[in-house]
Amino acid sequence: MTTWMVRAGQHGEYEAQFIEDKKLLLTWDGLCSNLAQVPSREALVDLLGQRYPQDSLGRRRNHASQLEPFAKVMQKGDWVVLPRKTDRTICIGKITGDYVFDATASDPFYHSRAVEWLVEGLPREHFGQDLLHSFGAFMTVCKIERNGADARIRAMAANNWKPETLAAQAAGSAELADDTRVVAGALNLSEAGQDQIASVVMARFAGHDLARLVAAILQAQGYHTSVSTPGPDGGVDILAGSGALGFAEPRLCVQVKSHVQKTADLAEFTKLEDTMKTFGSTHGLFVSWAGYASNVTAAARKRFFSIRLWSQTDLFAALFDVYDKLPSDIRAELPLTRVWTVEHTDS
Repeated sequence: MTTWMVRAGQHGEYEAQFIEDKKLLLTWDGLCSNLAQVPSREALVDLLGQRYPQDSLGRRRNHASQLEPFAKVMQKGDWVVLPRKTDRTICIGKITGDYVFDATASDPFYHSRAVEWLVEGLPREHFGQDLLHSFGAFMTVCKIERNGADARIRAMAANNWKPETLAAQAAGSAELADDTRVVAGALNLSEAGQDQIASVVMARFAGHDLARLVAAILQAQGYHTSVSTPGPDGGVDILAGSGALGFAEPRLCVQVKSHVQKTADLAEFTKLEDTMKTFGSTHGLFVSWAGYASNVTAAARKRFFSIRLWSQTDLFAALFDVYDKLPSDIRAELPLTRVWTVEHTDS
C-alpha cells in the first residue's frame, strides 16, 4: 500500500468539508472534466492549458503531476495524510472509494474519493522532523515515500497513535541528512519555521508556563491580566480585563491546555462556560496546544460572540502580531526574527 498527502485548500479552507463529508476533494476551480477519461498526462497538460490559459507550461505540468495520481493511481486501501493549516494538527485516513467525477457538483468539488478517517487532530509533535518536512511539501497531492514514511505511520497506528519512538525518528533523520533530493524549493519554509518555533515554545513554556506566554500576548494586546499559580486553578488559568485597571469590557476567562498528546474535549469547553459564570465574565478564550475535538469546534461556533478558540495557528498569529511589544524577558526566551521569502502558489 501507498501513503499520500492531500491538502484541503491553500489556506485550509476546505478542511472541515474533507472531514465531515469523509471525502478527499480536488479543489481546482473550474476543472469540470472527467480526469479518468483523459488518455495521458500530456493530454491532461493540454486540457489544463484550455482551462487555465494564463498558466505557464511548467505550472500546468506541475498540476498534471498531482491531478493524474488522484484520478488514476490512488487505490482503495492506500493511506492519506491531511496536514491541517487551521490548527496545525494531522489527520490520517484510509481511501475507501474509487475516483468519482460529478459534473453536477458545485465548483470546485467535481472530483472526489471516499475516505475513512482513522485519526483526527494528531499533534505534529508525534512525528519525526523528517516526516514533517514531507508533510510540508508545496504540493496539493503527492506520494510520501522517503525515510520509510509508510511503515512508520502504520507502526504509529499499531501503537494507538502514540508518538514515534526516538529510534524511528533518529533513523529517519539520518536518512534525511543523506537525501540529496530534499531541496529548499520543495519545502514549505513557513511550516518548517513554525515547527521550529513550536519546539522552542514546548521546551521553554511547557505545562503551566504556556499560560505565562498567553498572558504576555494578551498584555501586549492591551489587557490587564492575572495568572493563576500552578496547580488546581478553579477552571481558569488567566483573568484578563480591558481599561485602566482591567475593569472594562471585554473581560475574559482564559483556559490554557498545554498537553501535546490529547485534543481538548467538550467537557473542558463546558467547564470554561461554567467558570465564566462563576467569575462574572461575558467572554472566554480557550487555548489548546494540541487542537480540539470536532464537537468542540461545533460548540464554539454556536458561542461565537462569547467564546473563542486559539489553536497553535491562532496562538502563533497573535504572537507574531504583537511580538515587538512583548516583555524583553519573554522575547529572550523566545527569540524570533522576521524572514521574507517568495510564496509558492502552485499548490
